[in-house]
Amino acid sequence: MAKDPICGMLVEEGEHSLKTTRYGATYYFCSETCLFQFQAPEKALARLKRLVALGAVLTVPIAALTYLAIISNRATNNLAMFVLSIPVQFVVGFRFYRGSYDALRSRIGNMDLLIGLGTTAAWLYSTVVTFVPGFFPGSETYFETSAIIITLIQTGSLLEYITKGKASEAVHRLLSLQPVVAHVIRDGVETSTPVEKVDVDDLLVVRPGERIPVDGIVVEGSSSVDESMITGESLPNDKRTDDEVIGATINKNGLLKIRAMKVGQDTVLSQIAKLVEEAQVGKAPLQRLADRVSAYFVPSVILIATASFLFWYFIAKIGLAFSLLAFVSVVIIACPCALGIATPAALLVGTGKGAENGILIKGGDQLEEAHKANTVVFDKTGTLTKGQPALTDIVPIGNLSETQIISYAGSLEKGSEHPLAQAVVNAARTMNLDLPHPSDFEALPGLGVKGALEGREVLLGNADLMDKFSIQVIGYAEKVRTLQDQGKTVTFLAVDRELVALIGLADTIKESSARAVYALKSMGLEVVMLTGDNERTAKAIAKTLGIDTVFSNVRPDQKENHVRKIQAEGKKVVMVGDGINDAPALAAADVGIAIGSGTDVAKETGGIILIKDDLTDVPKALLLSRATVSKIKQNLLWAFVYNVALVPVAAGILVPFLGPGIYEVLPLLAGGAMAISSVTVVSNSLLLRKFNPKI
Repeated sequence: MAKDPICGMLVEEGEHSLKTTRYGATYYFCSETCLFQFQAPEKALARLKRLVALGAVLTVPIAALTYLAIISNRATNNLAMFVLSIPVQFVVGFRFYRGSYDALRSRIGNMDLLIGLGTTAAWLYSTVVTFVPGFFPGSETYFETSAIIITLIQTGSLLEYITKGKASEAVHRLLSLQPVVAHVIRDGVETSTPVEKVDVDDLLVVRPGERIPVDGIVVEGSSSVDESMITGESLPNDKRTDDEVIGATINKNGLLKIRAMKVGQDTVLSQIAKLVEEAQVGKAPLQRLADRVSAYFVPSVILIATASFLFWYFIAKIGLAFSLLAFVSVVIIACPCALGIATPAALLVGTGKGAENGILIKGGDQLEEAHKANTVVFDKTGTLTKGQPALTDIVPIGNLSETQIISYAGSLEKGSEHPLAQAVVNAARTMNLDLPHPSDFEALPGLGVKGALEGREVLLGNADLMDKFSIQVIGYAEKVRTLQDQGKTVTFLAVDRELVALIGLADTIKESSARAVYALKSMGLEVVMLTGDNERTAKAIAKTLGIDTVFSNVRPDQKENHVRKIQAEGKKVVMVGDGINDAPALAAADVGIAIGSGTDVAKETGGIILIKDDLTDVPKALLLSRATVSKIKQNLLWAFVYNVALVPVAAGILVPFLGPGIYEVLPLLAGGAMAISSVTVVSNSLLLRKFNPKI
């Protein structure tokens, strides 16, 4: 059995089953409707918009005819409402009949079945009253009740569908990062070829500033490659002969010749896109609390309504009209008016309150899952840290002042685009230092830079550069190790072949990170760091923030696997990230929280977005989810109390005391119950506006 990725129904994987293939995976569907929505989401969205518009256009006059008595003649008034209600009931509301059929086929009760029964009973009863006056006691109709419920719930479906449509946009954004053209060398001649026509073992040329077209291996040249979109590591990686490179990453400063190893759907980027889509469409639809209660409530209502009819007709012999009215009354009064708005009302206020606090919540599913969370997984680079290196330490060795050290280093680095170089230059500019242009400048790939300033030879780079020029650094190994244990990159500065300073550079922690981690742990949640960065840097950051569990050197597909492993332990996982490399993990988690300053893909994949780039909004979002779900449960309780309380009355419990005439006031009781329960639900939801957590 397979699961329909749209509605979650179980489907037979037979030869004649409805199915389609995407990214090498086969998906099965229960109906043409679900298949159409999967293959053409834009057209399905347009259709849903038309249905909502049709429902609104027809429901407004139906409500006006009901409550404003525009037409004085009751028969004519009822006939006008009947005509207007037909498209609402059977065109706009067709999904409820489809859902009812699916529920009956699966032998379960759900909200579609309850709404379908209630609205159909209301419509059929009203139709009988319209065309056979006097058949039922009383002349009230329920056309407006049915129309309003159908239109409001379809409107909610439209809003939910719009947010879910972002999933496909996220995948398209991922794939758009791949270059369109590759420079391929064939028979000794370089030609520009569409990337789709690149074959395995083709020889490619990648110039500085270009994106690497496909996954491959360097066969000639050296350069630094920005792989942050894939690995999450903030610093470019130096690439030399025999090193692997990943498609869509950026070649920074050197000419590379690479041999294509993976192309098309086999590249890392395509695999990430596949992971994102599978994680999103593969999730079973959230089984809402109302549906779970309806699984018991629906059969109970039908049983009570049927028993009521049978009792009054065969035993009490009250007559067919009154017996039918007892059946219809039970179903109508059980129709979830307040139940239908119990969840949307709380979600509307809760999501609005979140937006006021810079927390965008894409749907009720996200809130309901977030309140169950017991584990929060953070990406490091760009999430817990700023994502850009900064100069953090200057360790003078000799007589040069810090100002002179930064001046020398900044002058050598001012022409470089390397993030470490920019960190040094930014520090110099912050101090308003003049940075003279060096003479005899030379960039040494994989080592550092060399030049002359004020007639002195200046070297800036790593330990290998110092070794190349026979400059001793061994005596400072302890200090270097201390800086590296703090997650910092150490650069050596030498003047006239003498070491004069150690410079520490690091991706610095955001100001809000420590408070967010402390707040989450205070809420009883486990906090985990998951990063593509190296182990030493990751552990240094984690120690500073008080995070006990760290997974480092993790690639994008491994991030998703780590999330799933945590979930396999029975934990509810919230994943917080900002980059493309986080997208599969964000999609796979029970709730994905994307940082507002992060990439568009991460934001589209995440179910909750933090606009302000303030990590204290993570615990705020989880607290808001708890408060909102609490209100939803209270609302559902109130709604069911009102419905259940009047079901015995509709079934005829008062007939022995007041006679069959009680059914003449049931419309008043039903309207009053709906009004009181709706006001109670809305008022209770509005209390969420007082939500104001202090972190």
